[in-house]
Amino acid sequence: MTRIVSRFPLPPMSLGTERYLTVHAFGDPEARPKAYLQAGLHAGELPGLLVLHHLIRRLDAGEDPLLGQVVIVPVANPIGQSQVLRGHMLGRTSMADGSNFNREYPDLAGAVGDMVDGRLGPDAAVNTALIRDALGEILADRAARSEGEGAYLRLTLMRLAHDADVALDLHCDDEAGFHVYLADHLWPDAADLPAFLESPVTMLADESGGNPFDEALSKPWLDLRNRFGAATPVPSACLSATVELRGMADVGDALAEEDADRLYRFLQHRGVIGGDPGPVPALARPATPLAGMEIVKAPLPGIVSYRVPLGSEVTAGQPIADLIDPTADDPAEGRIEIAAGTSGLLFARKTHRFVWPGETIAKIAGGQALAGRSGKLLTD
Repeated sequence: MTRIVSRFPLPPMSLGTERYLTVHAFGDPEARPKAYLQAGLHAGELPGLLVLHHLIRRLDAGEDPLLGQVVIVPVANPIGQSQVLRGHMLGRTSMADGSNFNREYPDLAGAVGDMVDGRLGPDAAVNTALIRDALGEILADRAARSEGEGAYLRLTLMRLAHDADVALDLHCDDEAGFHVYLADHLWPDAADLPAFLESPVTMLADESGGNPFDEALSKPWLDLRNRFGAATPVPSACLSATVELRGMADVGDALAEEDADRLYRFLQHRGVIGGDPGPVPALARPATPLAGMEIVKAPLPGIVSYRVPLGSEVTAGQPIADLIDPTADDPAEGRIEIAAGTSGLLFARKTHRFVWPGETIAKIAGGQALAGRSGKLLTD
């Protein structure tokens, strides 16, 4: 397949330096469907970078015809990758302003709605094209006026992805199994994504709080559909998702090549790439509400010792860990039992076993929304 490599400059933060996004584009830029994939938005999360490396190699091989187009940004956050302190990459948040690189993306539904008001009609395909054009115009104008490196990075990524039929943002957790975050309004049409990825956990929410990258691409379609009603159909034209490729240490060629193959077959199924992907696999586990995800936190400082392995099905009230204070006068009293507050799959936990008060030590994907789980549903 023909591949074009482009570099999009980012504003420098200091004299004598430069940064840019490297973009690999396959196929006719006007072809449909368009798939956009990026990795490393939280710069230190490396599994996705290696997966996209293998996906690029697979596309370069040209074993199947390209029916649409594929745009790949293998390192979506060179700013975060430069934030190294004493040997540790601190790429989740900006050291300049403290903002999370996967939050605070612009909500464009209102501006797009104003631009297309009175122009939409009964043809969903025509409406989709009008909305994508409006998104592109607004993003181009805002990028030209943007100040600050982080803001310009967010707008540049959205300019690359705003007109995609499929947009996948590859991340990973600390120590975790495979899991996927999807918008509720995309379900169940998007069930083929976690099925092909063989993800045991899929969590759904139209609004998780903080407007992360995937929701900034998918939610405008829902908002515009609600604004204009059934007479002017607005489809959910962007299957945008956050794909969590297990944990930070799950980095290696063999695993990355398997994940690249899963993505490749999903893109075949979506008509982006030709060839036979095989039947859609059965979902490993039903999708659950993101509001049903319990974020288990440490009540005190100490050493956490887990009682159950990662990937265990747990029940509410079941002890899952002990928090140990080795300075306690009586060792028998220096242990706190930590129990699950909901039933579900324990899919993520802490690699570093010393924890501070309020620190997340585990995540459990439960099947029912939890009381008090509203607003910001993700860990920051």
